[in-house]
Amino acid sequence: MEEATRSYGRAAHAAIAICVVFAASFIGNAATMPNIPTWYAEIQKPWFTPPNWLFGPVWTLLFTGLIVAFYRILRLDPLTPGRGRAIIIFVIQIACNALWSIAFFGMRSPGLGLVVIVFLWSSIVVNMIAFRRLDRLSSWIFPPYLAWVTFAGALNVAIFLMN
Repeated sequence: MEEATRSYGRAAHAAIAICVVFAASFIGNAATMPNIPTWYAEIQKPWFTPPNWLFGPVWTLLFTGLIVAFYRILRLDPLTPGRGRAIIIFVIQIACNALWSIAFFGMRSPGLGLVVIVFLWSSIVVNMIAFRRLDRLSSWIFPPYLAWVTFAGALNVAIFLMN
C-alpha cells in the first residue's frame, strides 16, 4: 500500500510540475505566435537576433528542465524548511515568464517587456537560490535559463531602442 501511495504522489507531483510549466508556455505562445508573422516581422531588430526557428527548441529544452527541477522540489517532504517558499517563488517566476510574452508580443510593447524582464530576471535569480538550498541538482537548470533570459533582455533593449 505504501508503494502505491508513493507512486500516486510521484504522478501527482509530476502532473503539477507539467501543468504549471505548460500553462506558462501555452499563455506565452498564445501571446507570441500570432505576432511573429505580423508585428515582429515588421519591427527593426538588431544584428544578433537569432532566427525564429531557434526559439522553439531552446524554450522546449529550458521548460523541460524547469519541469524536472520543479518536480524535484515538489517531491520533497512538505515539512522541509523553505519548500513552500521555493514553490511560491517558482510560480511567480514562471508567471513572469508568461507575462513577458504578453507584454512584449501580445501588447506589442518592448518598453513594457523591459519592465517585465527585469522582474523575470530577478525572480530567476531568487528561484535559483531557493532551489539550491533545497536540491542542488534542481538549481542547475537556472544558469542556462538565466543566460537565455539575459540574452532575451539584450534583444528587448535593442528592439526598444531601435523602434
